[in-house]
Amino acid sequence: MCTNIVYEWLKTLQLPQYAESFVDNGYDDLEVCKQIGDPDLDAIGVAVPHHRRRIHEAVQRLKEADETAAGLYFTLEPQP
Repeated sequence: MCTNIVYEWLKTLQLPQYAESFVDNGYDDLEVCKQIGDPDLDAIGVAVPHHRRRIHEAVQRLKEADETAAGLYFTLEPQP
Protein backbone atom coordinates (compact mmCIF):
# COMPACT_ATOMS: atom_id res chain seq x y z
CA MET A 1 0.00 0.00 0.00
CA CYS A 2 1.22 3.45 -0.83
CA THR A 3 2.00 5.76 2.05
CA ASN A 4 1.61 9.37 1.04
CA ILE A 5 -0.26 12.50 2.07
CA VAL A 6 -3.50 11.37 0.39
CA TYR A 7 -3.35 8.05 2.21
CA GLU A 8 -2.80 9.85 5.51
CA TRP A 9 -5.67 12.24 4.73
CA LEU A 10 -8.02 9.38 3.87
CA LYS A 11 -6.90 7.55 7.00
CA THR A 12 -7.95 10.52 9.15
CA LEU A 13 -11.34 10.36 7.41
CA GLN A 14 -11.46 6.64 8.23
CA LEU A 15 -11.53 5.88 4.49
CA PRO A 16 -8.07 4.44 3.74
CA GLN A 17 -9.60 1.75 1.52
CA TYR A 18 -9.87 4.35 -1.26
CA ALA A 19 -6.21 5.42 -1.20
CA GLU A 20 -5.06 3.19 -4.03
CA SER A 21 -7.98 4.24 -6.24
CA PHE A 22 -7.31 7.91 -5.52
CA VAL A 23 -3.65 7.57 -6.54
CA ASP A 24 -4.50 5.40 -9.57
CA ASN A 25 -6.85 8.15 -10.76
CA GLY A 26 -4.26 10.90 -10.36
CA TYR A 27 -5.30 12.21 -6.94
CA ASP A 28 -1.88 11.86 -5.39
CA ASP A 29 -1.67 15.15 -3.51
CA LEU A 30 -4.06 17.34 -1.57
CA GLU A 31 -3.93 20.21 -4.07
CA VAL A 32 -5.43 17.91 -6.68
CA CYS A 33 -7.90 16.48 -4.14
CA LYS A 34 -9.33 19.98 -3.61
CA GLN A 35 -10.84 19.71 -7.10
CA ILE A 36 -12.80 16.52 -6.42
CA GLY A 37 -16.46 16.52 -7.38
CA ASP A 38 -19.14 13.90 -7.86
CA PRO A 39 -17.88 12.71 -11.29
CA ASP A 40 -14.42 12.22 -9.76
CA LEU A 41 -15.82 10.17 -6.89
CA ASP A 42 -17.68 8.03 -9.46
CA ALA A 43 -14.40 7.42 -11.34
CA ILE A 44 -12.54 6.64 -8.12
CA GLY A 45 -15.24 4.17 -7.10
CA VAL A 46 -16.65 5.89 -4.02
CA ALA A 47 -20.29 4.75 -4.17
CA VAL A 48 -21.30 4.74 -0.48
CA PRO A 49 -23.30 7.94 0.13
CA HIS A 50 -21.90 8.70 3.60
CA HIS A 51 -18.34 8.11 2.34
CA ARG A 52 -18.97 10.59 -0.48
CA ARG A 53 -20.38 13.11 1.99
CA ARG A 54 -17.37 12.67 4.29
CA ILE A 55 -14.98 13.29 1.39
CA HIS A 56 -16.93 16.34 0.18
CA GLU A 57 -16.88 17.82 3.68
CA ALA A 58 -13.14 17.19 3.98
CA VAL A 59 -12.50 18.79 0.57
CA GLN A 60 -14.45 21.84 1.73
CA ARG A 61 -12.28 22.03 4.86
CA LEU A 62 -9.15 21.88 2.69
CA LYS A 63 -10.45 24.76 0.58
CA GLU A 64 -11.35 26.80 3.67
CA ALA A 65 -7.88 26.22 5.14
CA ASP A 66 -6.44 27.60 1.89
CA GLU A 67 -8.59 30.71 2.10
CA THR A 68 -7.50 31.30 5.69
CA ALA A 69 -3.82 30.98 4.79
CA ALA A 70 -4.07 32.81 1.46
CA GLY A 71 -2.89 36.12 2.93
CA LEU A 72 0.15 34.58 4.57
CA TYR A 73 3.31 34.44 2.52
CA PHE A 74 6.90 35.51 2.62
CA THR A 75 9.59 36.29 0.13
CA LEU A 76 13.30 35.83 0.28
CA GLU A 77 15.14 38.95 -0.73
CA PRO A 78 18.87 39.38 -1.06
CA GLN A 79 20.61 41.15 1.79
CA PRO A 80 22.00 44.61 0.87
